[in-house]
Amino acid sequence: MKKVLVVHYSQSGQLDSVVREFTRPLVEADNISVTFENIRPVNDYPFPWPFLTFLDTFPEAVYQDPAPIQDPALSGDEDFDLVVLAYQVWFLSPSLPMTAFLNHPVAGKLLAGKPVVTLIACRNMWLMAQEDMKQKLQALNAELVGNVALVDEAGSVMSFFATPLWVLTGRKGPFFKGLIPRAGVSKQDTQGSERFGRRIRDRLTYSGQVSADMFHGLSAVTINEGLISSEKTGKRAFRLWGRLLRSLGPRGAWQRKPVLVFYAVFLLAMILTVVPAGLLAKRLAAPLMRTRVARQKAYFSAPSGE
Repeated sequence: MKKVLVVHYSQSGQLDSVVREFTRPLVEADNISVTFENIRPVNDYPFPWPFLTFLDTFPEAVYQDPAPIQDPALSGDEDFDLVVLAYQVWFLSPSLPMTAFLNHPVAGKLLAGKPVVTLIACRNMWLMAQEDMKQKLQALNAELVGNVALVDEAGSVMSFFATPLWVLTGRKGPFFKGLIPRAGVSKQDTQGSERFGRRIRDRLTYSGQVSADMFHGLSAVTINEGLISSEKTGKRAFRLWGRLLRSLGPRGAWQRKPVLVFYAVFLLAMILTVVPAGLLAKRLAAPLMRTRVARQKAYFSAPSGE
């Protein structure tokens, strides 16, 4: 009997839906046992998020300084053939509950020497979060053998507006009579994630193990080349502003609030002006950057491949 561990946390419920479809072939297989570990923050994060509470989360998210979680139901002595880490992206970083789990001593025992698949459901910018995840897994001596990233159907530009509206109101939309499309991963993509579970099931059934090539040809990830440098720039900016906010006090401190309001105005101005200009400049320069872009896409799409 092969054993698979699925660790997950979903604030809105979207990732839970993806996890159900992804793991369906594994749960239904007679020769595979699936254990689900739902991460439980001591003080859970609200959904929808109040505006300032939402913004006030980003310094700790970027600096990977999570609030405590309840102890996992597992002891760490269990032996799994594969671990699936299903996580959201918060401010270009893994969500704080997932970071808290990876920092827990039990995670160190569970993941050491084990193959790991990461499963992401997010707006559309996940590259820098996955870089953080790679570093965490390397520190835990775990082997990343696959990554699946499902992104919002609204697209890069409109999801700038659709996703925050969803987070702040709890409604996916569409908004303003369709001017802003529906937020979230499409139903088709959610249901389609079952194909990755089938591939894992087949590998465990017929060869007894998983490997880093198992998701090749399944369109597990799509790299938007126009967002690579945007994510890098955004991560640096988050760290700069995050350092300032952390110096004013802990999460929830009143001293942070005036700076958070100013930051929100600044961020919106950047989204409306600098980001479109940057995307246009990258598109114009694309013919001169083909080799570099191809190299970057190959790196960020590994190990699953586009």
